[in-house]
Formats: sequence, structure tokens, C-alpha cells
Amino acid sequence: MSEENFPPCPECGSEYTYEMDPLLVCPECGHEWNPSAPVEDETGAEAPAIKDSVGNVLADGDSVTIVKTLKVKGASQPIKAGTTVRNIRLVDAVDGHDIDARVDGFGQMKLKSSIVKKI
Repeated sequence: MSEENFPPCPECGSEYTYEMDPLLVCPECGHEWNPSAPVEDETGAEAPAIKDSVGNVLADGDSVTIVKTLKVKGASQPIKAGTTVRNIRLVDAVDGHDIDARVDGFGQMKLKSSIVKKI
């Protein structure tokens, strides 16, 4: 790796990282990490990236737009394409539903990331 290609520190975001085989080191906060290791979350488990219908990575608190009209069991009307859902929460997938959100007019529900687009 050349110096220009070192990623910023995942802890503090510093751009002054350097290589100390086999690790990368941040001189500002002292964090050391293996650049080829998978990204882990706070619990130490590998964090899979959840992506929307066009490939944008989603995060807790994002706002999304529903891209396809959805029929909802027990509801008299569908959730129309273009409906905005704010402050989503990513959860472990249950039958492909990996987003927990409150949809205006419908209440709390789980959505699939494949039917939403990040705003």
C-alpha cells in the first residue's frame, strides 16, 4: 500500500494513518487495526452491510422512500410508492425483513431493504 491509499482511522477518522506490518496505526488516537479484517460492531460481531434497492448502505436513523406499492394485510389501502419513512432502525433479518420503522398511517412495521431507497 502506498501512503495515499491508507484508509482513515475507524475510531477517530484521522487521515494520518500509517502502516506498521501487518497493521495500520493512527498516530492521533493510537488505534491499531488490520485493514484486511472484516468490520466489526461494538459487540465484536461482524456487521453485515444492509443496502437499499439501489445499493446505498443503510444505517440506523436514516430516512428512506418506499419504491414499490405494498399491500398490507388487514389494511384497507396499500402503502404507496414514494411514501417517506423517517428514522429507520436496522434489525436482524426475519424472513428478509431487516428494517423496523414507523410508517405514517400504518404504524410500526418491518420492511425489506430491497423495497426502500435512501433519501
